[in-house]
Amino acid sequence: MIWKGLMVVTGSGSPIVVVLCGSMEPAFHRGDLLFLTNYRDDPIRVGDIVVFKVEGRDIPIVHLWFDKKDIVGRARGFVPYVGIVTILMNDYPKFKYLVLGCLGLFVLVHRE
Repeated sequence: MIWKGLMVVTGSGSPIVVVLCGSMEPAFHRGDLLFLTNYRDDPIRVGDIVVFKVEGRDIPIVHLWFDKKDIVGRARGFVPYVGIVTILMNDYPKFKYLVLGCLGLFVLVHRE
């Protein structure tokens, strides 16, 4: 529900994305969380940092502007390294189970 609301407010199909590699350093580092917008009345200009789709790939790419039809959204803000947790969960499956177990334990212990 919150995700759908963010999609409507930002105009982006993916309002929040995680930077998965270091190709955008020093601007963004691996694990940074990007907040995207894709408003029709605010045109994307050459040099804007955008997230775009590549045909045949599921994961969009963060980079400088390419072609309008592939744009998912423009980077408006970021939180450094917050997304590293999702990268670690994908790179190390046991870490994912550890995090999920800790969250489950937290919910059980703090239940009213």
